[in-house]
Amino acid sequence: MKNGKLSVRELCQIGMFTAIIAACAQISVPQPGGVPFTLQAWAVSLAGLILGQKKGTITTLVYVLLGAVGAPVFAGFSGGFGVIMRPTGGFILSFPLMAWIVGKGAERGGWPAAIIGLFAGTVVNYAGGMLMFRLITGQSMEAAFMACVFPFIPTGVIKAVMAALIGAKLRARNFVPA
Repeated sequence: MKNGKLSVRELCQIGMFTAIIAACAQISVPQPGGVPFTLQAWAVSLAGLILGQKKGTITTLVYVLLGAVGAPVFAGFSGGFGVIMRPTGGFILSFPLMAWIVGKGAERGGWPAAIIGLFAGTVVNYAGGMLMFRLITGQSMEAAFMACVFPFIPTGVIKAVMAALIGAKLRARNFVPA
């Protein structure tokens, strides 16, 4: 991205990762607390790791805006502003910040910084999801934590490791120009 302009290659990367996030949203497993397990956050992490801070953030903004205007990119092929205003909408709304944080970690150089970025981005995503869940449902912070965070900690660790491994492979193959 030179002079603030995106090249055709960069626009294609953003479009491709927007589609990957939308596809991963369809891998959805309902959970008892009302918050489904999806691979959206994994794809957002991967976008931040591979595309970096700016393009990863743009990718997630495009994804959220597409869903907000009604494109069926959210879980269950849903879309529309009403989906974002549901108890789980905070997860979606936090995706651009998550990608920004993960991308910042990836760009700082070295995988220790990338892992810290992955961890911090995941915490922001969980916090956004938990806060919106609490606001919409009126449940306590403890109940929101138990529905939105606690059950997802093991899979969150697995998704972060997988994103780091795949991201490292793609960066090593110069998928994204430096």
